[in-house]
Amino acid sequence: MATVNTMLGTVNVEDLGFTLMHEHIRESSAGVPQVFPDLFDHESDVIRCSDALNKAASNGVGTIVDVTTMDLGRDIKLMIDVANKVNMNIIPATGLWLDIPRAIANGCTVDQLAKSFVREIEEGIEGTHVKAGVIKVATDVQHIVDGKLVEHNELVLRAASRASIATGVPISTHTSSLAKIGNYQVAIFEDEGLKMDKVCIGHSNDTDDIGYLSGIVDKGCILGMDHFPGGRQGSLNWEQRVNVIKQLIDLGMADKITVSHDFGGWRPVLPELENARDTNNPDGYSFVSLSVVPRLLELGASQKDIDLITVENPRQFFDIS
Repeated sequence: MATVNTMLGTVNVEDLGFTLMHEHIRESSAGVPQVFPDLFDHESDVIRCSDALNKAASNGVGTIVDVTTMDLGRDIKLMIDVANKVNMNIIPATGLWLDIPRAIANGCTVDQLAKSFVREIEEGIEGTHVKAGVIKVATDVQHIVDGKLVEHNELVLRAASRASIATGVPISTHTSSLAKIGNYQVAIFEDEGLKMDKVCIGHSNDTDDIGYLSGIVDKGCILGMDHFPGGRQGSLNWEQRVNVIKQLIDLGMADKITVSHDFGGWRPVLPELENARDTNNPDGYSFVSLSVVPRLLELGASQKDIDLITVENPRQFFDIS
């Protein structure tokens, strides 16, 4: 039976259950937790994060995919301590987000970077026993100049593609769907010969452009409808985002949709910013369970549709057998 790497070892994909595909335990910046630990309260963060995740577990969540990379301040010690206190699986990530270190952007080849990603998948992260179960990459509007990807972003996308091909471990992405950035990522992945059903194009529910979204599906990719509840700065609110999912279901695309929140929060963070986040989403990792799923059912989605989106599609995504 196929297995996936989690914080506490390999787990059968059949045992993942209800899976949130794009979350964070805690974010900061590369090296900050290790070099300036006095900016954090480790024990307090362990309690805060584990409590939030256990609340989600009590609301039916079986697995989260933590797509925090090294440039997002991945703190593997914190993640281990949290994993040992929660009643769910946590799948950790290798790869790179938007803050690509200059030493990588200007200092290594595609194959060298791919080898580093593979090492975190096959040997472990930062000298620990924890092996990555997903590869995270990010492309945004600043990476497109004159209609083309900038070199350092293409470097990361190609390295992730080669690491995925070498290991079978799938890729989860950050995009700006309003700018149709997923199309640029897909072009690189296709050029590298990647299996497109092992790509989840993230933040796809920031848009209601069904043409763009169905185009991503036509390429074979999974849609990461992973920004819930939304509604900030005039963006689509959570009900509009649910309506987009229902439209896609009605078009026969239920087998290409996953859901999540992109929740977790930055550390250190000003109290007023944390309060604003919690006001926007008081349910944290449970919002999908408590609001999105019931609303989809109210709109006429079937339980089979829900099971595809929350259980079966993630299971298939991580099945590398």
